[in-house]
Amino acid sequence: MTEILYYPDNEYLKEFDATVEKVDEEDGYLVLDRTLFYKQGGGQPADHGTITWSDGETEVEDVQKEHGEIRHYISGDLPEEGDEVHGRIDWDRRYRHMKMHTAQHIVSKVVLDIYGASTAGNQVHADRSRIDFEPANFDEQDLKKIQEEANRVIEEDIELSKSEVPREDLEEETEDGRTNLDLIPDHIDPLRAVEIGDIDICPCGGTHVDSTGELGQLEIVERRSKGADVERVEFVLQN
Repeated sequence: MTEILYYPDNEYLKEFDATVEKVDEEDGYLVLDRTLFYKQGGGQPADHGTITWSDGETEVEDVQKEHGEIRHYISGDLPEEGDEVHGRIDWDRRYRHMKMHTAQHIVSKVVLDIYGASTAGNQVHADRSRIDFEPANFDEQDLKKIQEEANRVIEEDIELSKSEVPREDLEEETEDGRTNLDLIPDHIDPLRAVEIGDIDICPCGGTHVDSTGELGQLEIVERRSKGADVERVEFVLQN
């Protein structure tokens, strides 16, 4: 099983060394014994970057967990099984996703606290992200209030904590409606928890910043109805 080097709180590492455990030439992917590359999941895209070895270099264009393996999909030459390799993530892409994912947690908690609406889905992108809330029916004043409260949390420069917590404890600490804990298989214990000061705690496998002050200004740029009592809110970060 591949060791995930950014867990529980090493998201700022940019390079690593590893050994190739498997090469699939037909589908164009590698399995490493350890990795810093984030696999797609939880509404966050995969990391990109490069992998180099003694006589070659290739681009990592996707990372997925499939059939119990973390697969690094490659757009060039492949090393051989057993090769020692050096990985380097695309830091600009990773850091943008870190900021957006933390911003999503903030907005989700603000909306839950003020309007009692749960996050029904979310998708983080480097330049623009979205959250679906249910039940919700926001007007322009609601959006202004959400934006103002989210920016207040950001401006307070609150420290984040990322750690592994026993599942039972996290279930007790996580507010009703904050996340779908029942969708996480029961055998996963402990769970990785992301805490934003005393404002929010939530199980999450994504990458996050160390402090809310890193995010810059949040701006809500669009609201759309996605059906009965479901509202989609899209936002950007202005740095």
